[in-house]
Amino acid sequence: MTLTMTLVRHGRTHFNARRILQGRCDSPLTRDGRAGVRTTARHLAATPFTAAWASPSGRAVATAVELLRHHPDVPLRTDPGLLEYAFGVYEQKAERVLDEVVAWPDLVAGVLAGTHPGLPGGESGRDFMARTRDVFARIAATHDEGHVLVVGHGLALGAYLATVDDVGLVPLPNASVSTVEVERDGSVRLTSVAVDVAQQGHVAARPMRVEVPVPSVA
Repeated sequence: MTLTMTLVRHGRTHFNARRILQGRCDSPLTRDGRAGVRTTARHLAATPFTAAWASPSGRAVATAVELLRHHPDVPLRTDPGLLEYAFGVYEQKAERVLDEVVAWPDLVAGVLAGTHPGLPGGESGRDFMARTRDVFARIAATHDEGHVLVVGHGLALGAYLATVDDVGLVPLPNASVSTVEVERDGSVRLTSVAVDVAQQGHVAARPMRVEVPVPSVA
């Protein structure tokens, strides 16, 4: 038996458009962001979802609700394990403010490796990677088979994909689709990554890959 998980990053928000760090704070979807989510929803309309999970952040829930308009019988559940990485005092500040303190590739490399101590008031790489592994393991344990929709965030979803395959951090456009298959024996493989069906581009996803080994155990 195979469990298929379709991972969708939330739609573009006002903070995304302005290149402002969100993390645990939130910002509503832009008009263009909602249009992109509707495009992704049409793309996934025929996908036989049997369950749906989302981060409890408003932007993720709003995205999931729109995606599920084509699947009215599928209930939506939220899990705090799917929340975005916490950027601490740098949330609601321009990305360039954090860049002046630590280069994005260095931060991401430390977070994925579980060695970054965390930004002031934020979350350590070790804790972030541990909860990311845990939430996807719990989702897989809850659903032995079927097709599960998971709506989350750029760094959080990207970090999980990095644990599945040695892809580093793949930039995930808003409303993009990635697919993972989990076999009953626990083996996991990527079948698609960062498919930009809504053509949202990299406005809110830095066009880079950080090639770092990701430990299998946090």
